[in-house]
Amino acid sequence: MYRRRKPTCVLYSFAVYDQGDLSGVDIAETTQNPPPYNNQMQTDLYHVVPTVPTQQFITVQAPQMGPKPARYTCPSCKASITTRVEYVSATKTHLCALLLCCLCCWPCACIPYCGKSCRNATHYCPNCNAYIGSYIG
Repeated sequence: MYRRRKPTCVLYSFAVYDQGDLSGVDIAETTQNPPPYNNQMQTDLYHVVPTVPTQQFITVQAPQMGPKPARYTCPSCKASITTRVEYVSATKTHLCALLLCCLCCWPCACIPYCGKSCRNATHYCPNCNAYIGSYIG
C-alpha cells in the first residue's frame, strides 16, 4: 500500500513593513455612529429628467414628372438640368397590342410599341445618369 510521506522542507515567506515609532499613537477604537440615514431623496442635487429619444421621419415626395423632358434640379449632382427621358414598354403597352390582335387588327399591333402614349416615361439626369422619376401614362 501507499504510505504518505511527510514534507521534508517547508518554505515560509514573510513581508516586513517598517511602521516606524508607534509609541505616541493612541490606537483606541472610536465609537462614533454613522450619520443618520435620511429616507427622503434629495432632489435638489440631481434633477433627473427621463429622456425619450425622438424619431424624426423625413418623407421625400417624388417629383411630378410628365411624358416629356422637364426642367429639374438633380438630387444627386445638384445641377439644374433638363431630364433625359427613356420610354419603356409596360403592361398597358402589351394589353393595347393584345387588344388590337383580338380585334383582327394584327398588322397594327406594333403601333403601341412605336408610340409614346402607351409607354412609361423614365426620367434620368443627363450629367450623372441618376434616376429622377417616372411618368406612368
